[in-house]
Amino acid sequence: MASHTSATNPDSIDRPASEISRVYQDGIVAGTIGAATIALWFLILDTFKGRPLHTPTVLGTALFRWREPLVSPETLPVSFEMVLMYTWVHWLLFCVIGGLASRLLQSAERNPNVGFGILLLFVVFEFGFLVIVMVFAEPVLHALTWPAILLGNLLAALTMGGYFWRRHPQLTIRP
Repeated sequence: MASHTSATNPDSIDRPASEISRVYQDGIVAGTIGAATIALWFLILDTFKGRPLHTPTVLGTALFRWREPLVSPETLPVSFEMVLMYTWVHWLLFCVIGGLASRLLQSAERNPNVGFGILLLFVVFEFGFLVIVMVFAEPVLHALTWPAILLGNLLAALTMGGYFWRRHPQLTIRP
């Protein structure tokens, strides 16, 4: 008698497809909330400075036109093309981060001991953007202050965390 082996992911065994799709849906929603929070934060800051959409223009230019040196990002004219391209990439990245966080939280619900590692991962993501900018696009920090970036990332983490907290009210974390 032949035995049937399955090449499925062991995490998905005994779990309905609806639960798995809920995990990814939560990740997309949380990522959208985080991306929108940062976008709104910098729109408010840029508007107060009299240059709405300046931040995504600078970041989009640094990301997509990296071969051209960003000599004076303070005087860079607003480019709707750069704003749209950067916003799209920014949203996609946050959806990936949200999906990863959602999967990790699902694991933490089954094993509370991994929760502390998840908190550490969030701290790493919190400072990740700032470090990447310092290494690869230092002139961007002249146009965007690092405290504004740090506060924007913190606001995004808090809003995403708030969403996940509501979706996982029974979650316990043990060190």
